[in-house]
Amino acid sequence: MWGVDQHEHVARTAEVIATKWTPQLLEQLEGGPMGFCDLERAIPGISPRTLSARLRTLEVSGIVQREKWPTVTPGSSSPYELTAMGEALLPIIAAMRSFGEEWQCAKPVQAAA
Repeated sequence: MWGVDQHEHVARTAEVIATKWTPQLLEQLEGGPMGFCDLERAIPGISPRTLSARLRTLEVSGIVQREKWPTVTPGSSSPYELTAMGEALLPIIAAMRSFGEEWQCAKPVQAAA
């Protein structure tokens, strides 16, 4: 497809979802639109700066969209939601979850020597 071999497709997909916190963001948005503060509370340990950067990257990539509200009251924000492209990544996130439940929690991950 477009002269790109199958390995490059895997690499490009990994570039999208393999950054720290991105799988957790996609997993949270699987449940529906969420505001910035809701996402921050739902993902313990993520800093506001990192969350903002990840959401911006996902938005530019067409994976997440932000619903623009005409007016935003203090303490609320326009929600982020998955696009069709973002929803297409959910089976990968589900497979990661299943793999983690079955294999990763059973023993610690060891680096290759």
